[in-house]
Formats: sequence, C-alpha cells, structure tokens
Amino acid sequence: MNTLGEIISSLPLVNRYHNHTTSLYRVLEKLARQESEKMFDPSVQEEKSLGPVGQFYFPYFKMGAIDSVDLFGLDELILFSFYWTNRHRYKKALDIGANIGLHTTVLAKCGYQVKLFEPDPTHFAKLQEILAANQIQGVDANQGAVSDHSGQVEFVRVLGNTTSSHIAGCKQPYGELERFQVPVFNIRELIRQADLIKMDVEGHEAVIIQATTSEDWDRTDAVIEVGSADQAQPIFDHLQKIGVNAFSQKIGWGCVKTLEDMPFSYKDGSLFISKKGAMPWSE
Repeated sequence: MNTLGEIISSLPLVNRYHNHTTSLYRVLEKLARQESEKMFDPSVQEEKSLGPVGQFYFPYFKMGAIDSVDLFGLDELILFSFYWTNRHRYKKALDIGANIGLHTTVLAKCGYQVKLFEPDPTHFAKLQEILAANQIQGVDANQGAVSDHSGQVEFVRVLGNTTSSHIAGCKQPYGELERFQVPVFNIRELIRQADLIKMDVEGHEAVIIQATTSEDWDRTDAVIEVGSADQAQPIFDHLQKIGVNAFSQKIGWGCVKTLEDMPFSYKDGSLFISKKGAMPWSE
C-alpha cells in the first residue's frame, strides 16, 4: 500500500485528532501534500492508488490557481476514509458540488450508488471524462446546482479559481468573472433519495440546510463544508431548532454545543450532520 493509502487506512483510528490544531494533523497534512505532489507529476498520466479504495484514473487538471494536487489534501483524505469505513453502513450518496468528480469516483469505488450535481459545464465535462476513464457506470450525473427551489439561477464562474465559482449572491466575487444561467434542483426533492450527502456549495450551504425538516434527517446524514461564520450561524440555529445533531472536525468530531464549535471556513474542516449520537468511525 502506498503512503496515501496508509494514511486513509489509519485515519479512522485517530479521528479525535482530525482537528487542524493537533500535532498529528499537521504532520499528516505535510506528508499528504508531499505524496500528492509526487503522484500528480503533470508529465505522468497513469493510474493512481488510494490504498483500500483501490486504483483509479485521475488526470492532472488546472482550475485557475487550484489544481489536481489540491484536491488530495488531508481533509479530503479524511472524507475518503470516512466513505470507505462506512461503505457497509450507507448505500446511496448525493454529491452536491461534485467539481471534477473526485468524490464521486471514490464513493463509486467504495460501492455507493451516486447521484451528483455540478453547475459548471467545464467541470461537468471533465468529470464525465474521468468517470468514463474509470469505467464507472450507473452514476446519475446532473449539470446544475442545488438550492431550496427548482428552476434556473445565475451562476458566477471565478476564472482565477473555478473551485470558488458559486450561485450569484452567495459570495463576494473577485477577479475575472463569467456569469450564466444554470438549472437548479430543490433539496427537498432530493434529500430522502440518499442516506449520505457530501456538500460543497461555496456559500449556499445555509440556504440548503435551512430548507430541511427534522424528518428529512431520519435516515440521511451529511458531511458539508461551511464557508464562513455567516453561514455557520443559520446552520447552527436551524439544526438546534429541528433537533438534529452536528459533529465538527474543529473539535475532533465532537458534538456541537455552541456556535463556537462550528467550523467557520474550510480551514476548520467539515461538519457532519446526523440524528446519530456520534459520527461513525468504525465499520
């Protein structure tokens, strides 16, 4: 097994130390970056390995200031490890904000049925290419965004970093931009189709979470990125109101009790939403 695979295999055993401030996190973060840079030499286009997840094809690809290497940071490996550990617990996943398809690829390799949503047509075309190269079949791929309604929305592509592109009004845009309409799907019509949701929607997460009811979470869990304190507050308030738990990487996946326990940006890691009493880190 290669180094990234060994990291993925060991992460469930040290889940209390996934907090960004721990010494172990900092060591593993540096190691993961070094190994990712070796693996994604732009001149070498070959299959990669994520240890227990298996072999897969994933090309070097630039998205403005961000490239393929950045998609394999330690926080991403933590999520991959979670998907693998829980491959017998969950069966159907929604990948909301699929980017170029890395999470969908890993989820599919772990045996999940995946329904994905990606609004950027350039990213969507690349993810279809990657899924085909990995011979992944049966993914329900949808070019569009997810919100609290269906129809059309204005989408803002940030050319200097297309991973930061977003639904208009969700973030303060910067640099050179493109604006165009994309389809939007209602979370209320989707949430009960899956038992696990991965969500990375660049400032629209509070709108989506606030559209959910307590019953929506009876059989569905989610792991999401919270983009700012402004997003954290309404998410915290809503989950408290409907009686759904949240577990924060910021506090070693402990249960969120106060607003300060919430992640306030990607620098604090992810948030796990569930009616479970703890985040499951064992098979």
